[in-house]
Amino acid sequence: MNYREQSRKILLGLLLAGVAFGLMITTFTLQQAALVASIVFMVTLWSNEGLPLAVVSLLPIILFPAAGILTTKETTVNYANPIIYLFLGGFLVAIAVEKTGLHRWIANRMLGIFPNSTRGVIYALIITSGLLSSVLSNTTTTLLLLPIALFLTEEAAVKMRLALGIAYGASIGGILTPIGTPPNLILLGVMEEYGMKTIPFAQWVGIVAPLVLIMFLAVGFVLSLGIQEHRIAEDLERTPLTLSQKKVLWVIVGLIVILVLNAPIKPYYDGLGMSEPVILLSAGLLLFVPPFSILEWMEDKNNIPYRIMFLFGAGFAIAAAFTKTGMAKEIADYLITFTDFPLLWFMLIIATIVTFTTEITSNTALISIMLPILYEVAQKSGVDATLIMMVATICASYAFMLPIATPPNAIAMSSGVLSIKTMARYGFMFNILGILLIVTIAITFWKNVI
Repeated sequence: MNYREQSRKILLGLLLAGVAFGLMITTFTLQQAALVASIVFMVTLWSNEGLPLAVVSLLPIILFPAAGILTTKETTVNYANPIIYLFLGGFLVAIAVEKTGLHRWIANRMLGIFPNSTRGVIYALIITSGLLSSVLSNTTTTLLLLPIALFLTEEAAVKMRLALGIAYGASIGGILTPIGTPPNLILLGVMEEYGMKTIPFAQWVGIVAPLVLIMFLAVGFVLSLGIQEHRIAEDLERTPLTLSQKKVLWVIVGLIVILVLNAPIKPYYDGLGMSEPVILLSAGLLLFVPPFSILEWMEDKNNIPYRIMFLFGAGFAIAAAFTKTGMAKEIADYLITFTDFPLLWFMLIIATIVTFTTEITSNTALISIMLPILYEVAQKSGVDATLIMMVATICASYAFMLPIATPPNAIAMSSGVLSIKTMARYGFMFNILGILLIVTIAITFWKNVI
């Protein structure tokens, strides 16, 4: 990119930020307007790639203190969030998988079950990612499957769609069980706190499964459009596992077992109570020490996608700023004005606000703020609290446009096979599809069973 083009993209970001500030200052406080302007500036640069991803992701450390949004300490602490170390551990495991060639062995076995046509593999990865994410961390699932997918083909267009398929599949499947993603557990916790009837594990799976299945089919269909249908990875040989591959496989199997045992199934099982970041980082660091000794710091450190870790930090900083400035509460309180609308329109408004707000802030932070307010809205308006809280919770996980929206999106971006512009284009389409499906199923199905 030449100097003139880069300058034009940066100026566009500044212009849009200025417009956003001018619009927001008429309604919100100076601090809140500055926050929105900062976010618009960063999202523009993330989207048009006017500056490198890592550089834009570090801008909150400068912009937030300068604009009086957060102090330097309040901003930078988000770049050391424990979740980032969960990602670091996952990245180390993924690097070991690729380094030992274990992904080739796994791909071989996977293609022995699913068709190895382009469309077949896209569906296979979406479904595999989704089902694993229903019981495991969607972050871990994406990290483990991505190296396998990128190995399957040399075609850039196909690699891009496989990466998106894994990321989107993980987000879609994460809602299938109460333990699949943090917002689901937050919903159950809030319902219990307010004395509401909680949704049993089996019932949750039953009412959400139709949505998950339709999204699997729709996303796979769209991602497989426009690419030549051909068989891929024809030359895979059925070779036995090497010692190094066995070591990495043992670590992965042990990791999965511990993660499954650690996952609580309320109210039946409390889990092991271990910290997921500790579990993932321990698995990653274990690969450096005997008897494993798979990774070597000087050799493998350059494969760690530090820019994505900075991106996570930016997302956490934005979430903290939303809470500190009161912007999240302002948005949520604004929903009360729509309670006089027909239920269908009210649901669409909630779903749209949550889905697109989640694109620029943590879904966990957002849903933690939104659910208590939606409960109050329901009490004042007579709307079914369980229904609108369920819709908001599911929408919080169905954000597909930006890498900071969900960890699977960010991990897919770290592969280097797709641009933010491409993710935003596909993601916007799936955001709209998700909103329409969630609201339709809520009105026609959930309304009668929860």
